Amino acid sequence: MSAPLRVGVIGLGVGERHVVSYKSIDDVEVASVCDLDPVRLVEVADRHAVAGRHSDYRRVTEDPDLDVVSICSYDDDHVDHAISALRHGKHVMVEKPVALDPDAAERLLAAQRESGCLLTSNLILRASPRFIELRADLAAGRYGDPYYVEADYLHQILWKLTDGWRGRMDTYSVIYGGGIHLIDLVRWLLGREVTEVCGMANKILTRDTAYRFHDSTVNILRFEGDVLCKTFTTLGPQRTKLHRLDLYGTAGTFLNGIPTATRFTGDQPEDEEAVSTLYPGMDKGDLLPEFVDAIRSGGDPAVTVEDVFRVMEVCFAAERSIVEGRTVAVDRIF
Repeated sequence: MSAPLRVGVIGLGVGERHVVSYKSIDDVEVASVCDLDPVRLVEVADRHAVAGRHSDYRRVTEDPDLDVVSICSYDDDHVDHAISALRHGKHVMVEKPVALDPDAAERLLAAQRESGCLLTSNLILRASPRFIELRADLAAGRYGDPYYVEADYLHQILWKLTDGWRGRMDTYSVIYGGGIHLIDLVRWLLGREVTEVCGMANKILTRDTAYRFHDSTVNILRFEGDVLCKTFTTLGPQRTKLHRLDLYGTAGTFLNGIPTATRFTGDQPEDEEAVSTLYPGMDKGDLLPEFVDAIRSGGDPAVTVEDVFRVMEVCFAAERSIVEGRTVAVDRIF
């Protein structure tokens, strides 16, 4: 029997879900946790019987007895924490976004390549049963050739911008924090990359607050093969949370909804079919068992290092398009 994998988790907001998931995997031990809030640190560590408790991330990333580190810290700490872990021989799971600018992303990629360790990110919509089924149906040709997609991140969590740490950062992007999930989802469903982006943004939802950055964005993406995609990101819609996905193909149309999606194969009532496959049907830690399997087998995780940086390339282009007021090509990092 090989020794158990020993894991550390940095950041115990969403990171607590990582702790729970790791502890559910055979021969995995959560040995250390880290958080800047001493009360949260003790509460989470006590709740899950974790012995190692630290406020300094280096006590986790530099620990020679750890094999894996999950980084769930503030967004502007992700690169430094991940590079430290990689340089000390750890496999790394990073919450999105892995980086906030192209230069930082390039530094992180260089560290990953030098380390030979796995790096993945928690792009969790890939674990939704409904989207897994849709991807299989697309591959089987059930929708014909896709030609247009609408993919919107609709989530009423405006307080995270106005009252939380995001508003205190030197820069923040709702695309990096929310829209990235839908951009990655469409990349994964289509199996194609984005070549150019055009975007606009506004700041109406937070105009009377101290939050300084745009809060709602619309981007048009052109994928390889000339497939077009509109993606809208807002953290303040007056509606229930939805990962809106409308996909149009030459042989069928898919419209995501709650509780069911709808599949169309024509414009008549008999051409309409409900899709009841579970959605969202996943938890924040659901990609971790597969990540552990990849570490043990020497294979690639579901979200590969290429995926990690390809989706960030699109996010960077989307922000640059908004700032420059024009359509921009996607600059490659990977």
